[in-house]
Amino acid sequence: MPDHDRHHDHDAPTHAHHHGSVAHEPSANWKHDYDEAYRAAEPNPGRQVVPIELETSECDWEFVPGKTTRAWAFNRCVPGPTIEAHVGDVLQIRLKNRLPEPTAVHWHGLRLPAAMDGTEMVQRPIPPEGLFLYRFKLLDAGTFWYHPHVNETVQLERGLYGPIIVRGPEEPRFDAERVFVLDDVKLGKDGQVKPPGGWMEQHSGRQGGTRLVNGREEPEITIAAGQIERWRIVNASSARSVRLSIGGAPFRVIGTGGGLIERPVTKTDWLIVAANRADLAVGPFEEGQVLRLQSVSKEGGKRGDLYATIRVGPARPSRAALPDVLRRIEPLAAGAAVPTREVHFGWKPGMKHGGHFLVNEEAHHRDKPVCVGELQIWDVINDTLMDHPFHLHGFFFQVVDINGDTPEFLSWEDTMNIPPKGRIRIAWMPDDRPGEWMYHCHILEHHAAGMMAHFEIVR
Repeated sequence: MPDHDRHHDHDAPTHAHHHGSVAHEPSANWKHDYDEAYRAAEPNPGRQVVPIELETSECDWEFVPGKTTRAWAFNRCVPGPTIEAHVGDVLQIRLKNRLPEPTAVHWHGLRLPAAMDGTEMVQRPIPPEGLFLYRFKLLDAGTFWYHPHVNETVQLERGLYGPIIVRGPEEPRFDAERVFVLDDVKLGKDGQVKPPGGWMEQHSGRQGGTRLVNGREEPEITIAAGQIERWRIVNASSARSVRLSIGGAPFRVIGTGGGLIERPVTKTDWLIVAANRADLAVGPFEEGQVLRLQSVSKEGGKRGDLYATIRVGPARPSRAALPDVLRRIEPLAAGAAVPTREVHFGWKPGMKHGGHFLVNEEAHHRDKPVCVGELQIWDVINDTLMDHPFHLHGFFFQVVDINGDTPEFLSWEDTMNIPPKGRIRIAWMPDDRPGEWMYHCHILEHHAAGMMAHFEIVR
């Protein structure tokens, strides 16, 4: 437990952020909540505290080979370092901010105390040259990620994001494992990141023409023939949905945002919306094959945007073992469940910021409180003609139905696409982690322009 000077920078004034949005103040007792959460974070028996040093700063980075771009990064690399730990470990992250503006980090998908969630409702942004200590226990296995929750449209676009792997006691066995963080960046002819711009970008979300895998444009990847690998995919794009295809070859989906699903599901393409993740069992392939890792435009599509080229090298023996049942998931609610709340994502035309993006007809909506232990069944309704990836902070939900249809499999999620004029019904249980939380569209420009809501969980 460090001494109390960990707060020495916390009294810096809150800076307005989100272009065109309001600045939020954390609640009056945020320091007390932080201290309580910090002290309560102790590892499970046999597990450990994992210390992590992160620094945000400007640096030179080659998104495109041979072209230097001024990027913003964690520990001077894009993506930032992969944080790896086990269920029951405690992450203790010391964050030093060397950016020219304030920042804060959200641990996307992790179930943690509200005081550690990294939003403007629970902490003050960390000023330039400021320090902050995050400390929380890891409760779930899966593929997660971290990114700023201040001025996101700029900070993520410039390269501030990184993956998190949390391993459980029983994991399927693979020949190898890879993490692929997908992104796209909008570069000018000078190779620099273009500033945010234009009504259309703010309306539809920013999509760049340079597609990245682990911070590099369209790299080449080699895989051994005969082997089966686990690919952990994170979509860190500002707005782009990726319908991932591996040259049309079949693969098995084994996990989504909330960890392993019940049974492997065989696919030839899989939609990963902005901010979501997928764990895939990939292979075996034959020596000499060349495959395109791409985003196809529609289900079963043949061609699409290239992300990487995969070359299959000489064969190696496989020791992979993928069980028929990956995990047991108990359903929270039946299809006939009665909703406890309606959430409407809406838009109305306006001269600025691509129009007004709304939740329940209000920008930066204040929603009703939720009680610990009371099952939540929400209808999240998209009243617009565009997709919106819905993200709930700090909790997993189950999708009960999409436009009235039962999902193909039961899973835990924190991010789920709502199709145009569509509706998803979700069920989730607020466990005993009271405090300020939020949900929003994870197209960063929509979030910044008001398509987000705050609510409190109360005992």
